[in-house]
Formats: sequence, structure tokens, C-alpha cells
Amino acid sequence: MKHIALTAILAAAILSTACGAVKIGRINADPSRFRNQTVQVTGDVVTSVGVLGTGGYQIEDATGKVFVISKSGVPSRGSRVTVTGKVMPGAEVLGQAVGTAILEDHHTLK
Repeated sequence: MKHIALTAILAAAILSTACGAVKIGRINADPSRFRNQTVQVTGDVVTSVGVLGTGGYQIEDATGKVFVISKSGVPSRGSRVTVTGKVMPGAEVLGQAVGTAILEDHHTLK
């Protein structure tokens, strides 16, 4: 019985960290830690470019900015969104992430 309870607790912990809300600054500070992990971020759309339902946009929270690549439409500038997707770190230059992006699974407008 203890083994089942421990397994349930571990599974809950893994699921809660797999898609938990993360500040953009944490992703930018250590992008390799989040590589290929599903995250959820909330912020305001700073820029957006879309063509035929695909494109990209940049969102910003109080801690930083990150690019989002979308295959299901792009929200307009000024929109508040919550994005769920996988982190794709780019290169690092002098300790700063360059080109870090989130490959969007979905987004919701707030």
C-alpha cells in the first residue's frame, strides 16, 4: 500500500512540473534546463507576424521576453495570452540565451 501511495505522489509531482507556469526570465536564464520541456507562460504580445494561420509572436512578462512559434494562428499585438508549448533553446552568447523560443501547442487569450 505504501508503494502505491509513493508512486502516486511521484506521478503527481512529475505531472505538476511538466506543464507548470514558469516566468519567462527563468527560461531565459537557463534555457538548457527547460529544453524540450512543456511549459506554460503568460504575458503580453509585443510583436506578431502571421501568414495563413501560422507565424510567430513575442510575449513579455515582468521578467523578460520570449518568441513563440505558432501553427494555429497568431494573437495581435497588445493581447494578453497564456501559452503552452515546448522550449527550444537557441545559442548562448556571453552567457545570454539568443534565439530561445517556445513551439506552441496552444494559447488562450486572457
